[in-house]
Amino acid sequence: MRDRQEEIRSKGFSIVDRRQAYEGPIDYGRMKIGTKQLDDAVLDLGAIKKANRNNVNKETVLAALYKNDIPKLREISDYFYKTSGIYSRVCNYFAYLYRYDWYVIPEIHDESVKEEKILKEYDKVLTYLDNSHIKKVCGDIALEVIKHGAYYGYIVPSTDGIILQQLPINYCRSRFFVGTTPAVEFNMKFFDENFKDVNYRMRVLKMFPAEFAKGYLMYKQGKLPSDDPMDRQGGWYLLDPANSIKFNLYGNDIPLFTNAIPAILDLDAAQELDRKKQMQQLLKIVIQKLPLDKNGDLIFDVDEARDIHNNAVEMLKRAIGVDVLTTFADIDVEDMSDKNTTTTQDDLSKMERTVFNNFGISQNLFNTDGNLSLEKSILSDEASIRNLLFQFHMFFDRLTQTQGTNKRKYNFRLYMLETTQYNYKELAKMYKEQVQIGYSKMLPQIAMGHSQSSIIHAAHFENNVLHLSELMLPPMQSSTMNADGLQQLTGKGNKEQSDTKNPQVKSEGTTSGKVKTEEKSAGRPEKSDDQKSEKTIQNKESMS
Repeated sequence: MRDRQEEIRSKGFSIVDRRQAYEGPIDYGRMKIGTKQLDDAVLDLGAIKKANRNNVNKETVLAALYKNDIPKLREISDYFYKTSGIYSRVCNYFAYLYRYDWYVIPEIHDESVKEEKILKEYDKVLTYLDNSHIKKVCGDIALEVIKHGAYYGYIVPSTDGIILQQLPINYCRSRFFVGTTPAVEFNMKFFDENFKDVNYRMRVLKMFPAEFAKGYLMYKQGKLPSDDPMDRQGGWYLLDPANSIKFNLYGNDIPLFTNAIPAILDLDAAQELDRKKQMQQLLKIVIQKLPLDKNGDLIFDVDEARDIHNNAVEMLKRAIGVDVLTTFADIDVEDMSDKNTTTTQDDLSKMERTVFNNFGISQNLFNTDGNLSLEKSILSDEASIRNLLFQFHMFFDRLTQTQGTNKRKYNFRLYMLETTQYNYKELAKMYKEQVQIGYSKMLPQIAMGHSQSSIIHAAHFENNVLHLSELMLPPMQSSTMNADGLQQLTGKGNKEQSDTKNPQVKSEGTTSGKVKTEEKSAGRPEKSDDQKSEKTIQNKESMS
């Protein structure tokens, strides 16, 4: 028997008898099946866990949240923004939820000032702000605030437009305010720690405003000692509050959605486990039995057993999800599918709902299932980052007020509309209705995304240069015509005048003289589909 086993081992087969007479431990993790190998049943769950190099796991995230380790949380947030589709879409959704539409209004304090001077200054201010690309800048800043918890920047002097230079967030801090403006401190160790070459370091330092060179010189001279017992090196330099800026939410520098990352890790592990189960549902193993004699020896020799095994493998090599195992067991075909698929899918749906609940947003945003709850959820999302919109308004309004040359007689103020990607059409319609009572004619166009300067220039070009107001006349309506115009349109006869006084009677022809009363539908107008309840939509579909 032992000689027989040694012969089989030398030709590629491994046999373990009932006494487990085997040299060394058995590796059950990998099993030879045909020409392939079957992976270990002990699963290393989670694609994110396998891919990351920063040892990002649930325990690491929870520990960073508990210790308030802000640099680590920023690193984790940046990693998941690059690797997680849910996390990146949520960050982008909140960052670009508002459209950041703005407009400028001159405030005239002295009526004696000439209109031509105000219009000239007004045009310069609009050109300055248009060159600043406020909408794009606000969206990019909002994304940085959501991903990294805050945005630190420095205003670069320029006469063409507002230029902001972003500062490395891990070398910035803000501990107090100057009025309503956060006071920003920058750590000059940034240049020594990130640029080892002296010549290259000096070139980078020259790219920063002159204030940074002054602070770096004080740092090298040891004039920036630390005021924190835990920080012995110091290096913090207070930047000019008039030129430095900071934006954040809720008064802290923690990334907005890091507390939802543990739920993403749980979802990733659950999806990986579900994928393994689905693979098992497709897997079938054909088990062949090699008969033994009464002494427990093989009836077939080793070459014949190999031929039997290889023949079965060759016959089933094109079959999907079918493998062959040659052993001493009975021949059978086993289906390894999970019969409880409904429960598995429901558990996965629960994990997905948990992720969005931790974000504090509705899952219907990305996979719409109802319209009423979605509308309320969007309103809550708008309110959650509205404070950031107010910060943008304060910052750009402060810069706009510095553009006037004679602030005692007039100045310019910038305002931001609360238009979002979901309500801008409704707000534009509301502003259009306010035009009828004498309010601003520009706001409907601004709410639709047009800049204030483009509205003015387009109106001037079309009316005064192309004279489209004389060529393209709107259709005549009774609501826009006076009595003389109505008489010219309908004729001076009493019959026509009497017909125009009755809006419910319309002439059907000049020869027949027949009249017909206009049909009017009773009840309130039908709502749009996004305002209807789910029950109403279902009833309408069942009737069609």
